[in-house]
Amino acid sequence: MLDTRQLAMFATVVRAGSFSAAARELHLSQPAISQQMRALERSIGGPLFLRAGRGLKLTEAGRILAERGMAILDELAQTRQRVQAVAALDFSTVRVCAFPSANASLVPAAAAALAARRPRIRLELIEMEPPDSFDVLRRADCDLAIGFTYDGEAEDASIGDMLRVHLLDEPLALLLPATHALAGRGSVRLAELAAERWITGCPKCSVTVVHACTEAGFTPDIACATDDNMAIQSLVAAGLGVALVPRLAFSFLLHPAVVSVSVDSAPQRHVALFTWPDMIRVPAIRATIDALVSAAKQA
Repeated sequence: MLDTRQLAMFATVVRAGSFSAAARELHLSQPAISQQMRALERSIGGPLFLRAGRGLKLTEAGRILAERGMAILDELAQTRQRVQAVAALDFSTVRVCAFPSANASLVPAAAAALAARRPRIRLELIEMEPPDSFDVLRRADCDLAIGFTYDGEAEDASIGDMLRVHLLDEPLALLLPATHALAGRGSVRLAELAAERWITGCPKCSVTVVHACTEAGFTPDIACATDDNMAIQSLVAAGLGVALVPRLAFSFLLHPAVVSVSVDSAPQRHVALFTWPDMIRVPAIRATIDALVSAAKQA
C-alpha cells in the first residue's frame, strides 16, 4: 500500500526537480528525502528516478506514479474536506476562487449581504481564471469556484462531477475611446470595426473575440493581449485599439476616457459557480451560494 506522506513528498520532488530543491521546500534534509524516496521505490518494486546531470529524470514507472499520484492526493484532499464539512455542518470561513471581474463585482455584493445576515461567516478570496480555478476546487484548496464559458464553448470535462449553479449570462460590449467616431452610437455591428486594432483579454476571452470577428467577416488585428481589465481600459483610452469585453469587467469602474457600446448579436459569457454536491449541506456554503445568486440577479 502506498504511503501518502511518501507520495506527497514524491510529488514535491517531481515539481521541484531535485531532492535538494524538494528538501528546501519541505524544510527537511536531503538525506531524509532520499531515504523516503528509496522506501517508496522499494514499495513500488522498481526505480522511479534516473540521474540526469544535476537533475532527475523519471522512469516510466515514475512518470505513471507522478500522473496518478496527484490524482490520488487530490481525491484524498476532497474526501477529507467533504467529510469534515458534513460532520461539522458549519464553516466559519468559506474560500471562494473567482476570476477578477467576479471578485470585483459579484463577490463584494454577496459579502455585504452575508455580513448583514450571517456576520460570523468569513470569506477568503482567491483570484484565478478557469480552468485553473477548477483545479483549485479539485485540490480542495477552495470551497466554491466561479467560472465561465462563452457561446459555443464546450464546458471543461473535469467539472462533470461538480455541482453547477447558474449565476448570469452577459453579452460582450465594445469599449471605445471616448473620441472614437462610433462612440456616440447606441449599437454597432462588428463588421464596422474590421479596420480597427484590437486589445484582447485572457486566453479564453481572446479566442472568443477572434471567433466573433471571424464570423463577422474579418480577422482582428490584435495589438495587445492582457488579462488585466484596467490595463485593457487604459490601452483603449490611449487609442491603441478597441476591445470586446464582458460587462462585469467595467460594471465597477469605467475609465473616464472610454465609452461602452452595445454590439448587435454579441456573443455572451455564461457565469456559474461550482462546488461539490456534499458541500451544499453545509449552512455557510449554502448561505454564500444564495448570496452570490442574489448578487448576480442585481448585476
